[in-house]
Amino acid sequence: MRRVVFNQKGGVGKSTITANLAAIAAQQGQRTLVIDLDRQANTTRYLLGDAADEPGPGSAEFFETTLQFSLRAPSLTNYIGQTPWENLFLMPASADLDELHSKLESRQKVYKLRDALLDLKDEFDEVWIDTPPALNFYTRSALIAAQGCLIPFDCDDFSRRALYGLMESFKEIQTDHNPDLVIEGIVVNQYQPRAALPVRTVKELISEGLPVRKPYLSSSVKMKESHEYSKPMIHLDPRHKLTKEFEELYESLV
Repeated sequence: MRRVVFNQKGGVGKSTITANLAAIAAQQGQRTLVIDLDRQANTTRYLLGDAADEPGPGSAEFFETTLQFSLRAPSLTNYIGQTPWENLFLMPASADLDELHSKLESRQKVYKLRDALLDLKDEFDEVWIDTPPALNFYTRSALIAAQGCLIPFDCDDFSRRALYGLMESFKEIQTDHNPDLVIEGIVVNQYQPRAALPVRTVKELISEGLPVRKPYLSSSVKMKESHEYSKPMIHLDPRHKLTKEFEELYESLV
């Protein structure tokens, strides 16, 4: 299964959700690949820690290779490395993605990631793709390559307004490029059940028929520790409430 975690708004937890769900998949024995397409490389840092300073070739190098003339997409195997955890592999990101963006868009290379992943379909049980907070070349490449899409959502008015535009963008990609792509759910992040605004906002989304998926992910200082130590929650604190929520969310997808 190939999944993309996508929202055009920044700061909604794309990297956190990608890394934690992928870590759970790997911990449960699934051979799992994470692809980081965000030049900020937060997922890369989260999964590699200090090793993210020199992560080796990754998504930028892969896309740079696609600029060379070839009838086939280059193999991803040269751009994938092992993380510290068994069964969990990473194609890291770097700031070099910025420099390549305009070249890739003008050369219409938006299908190369999909083609390369199809060539690797027997190598990995699950693929998780983290995207930048914009509907750009890399995000479109991910949406075209994926089968399922999760949309992180934090409970404020800005996020809600951005969500409607996001749904339109998704429909356009689905219609023009990937009719098999499905929204698997809106993932509510940083949820505070005792605060009026998040409770009201989520209820309104549900009443509008939007695919809000349970469980909602709680707000917790433990997540900041998880980022600091570069350990997904399943490895930092397997018994924590937030870890259990991630596990329940993962189980709802498989």
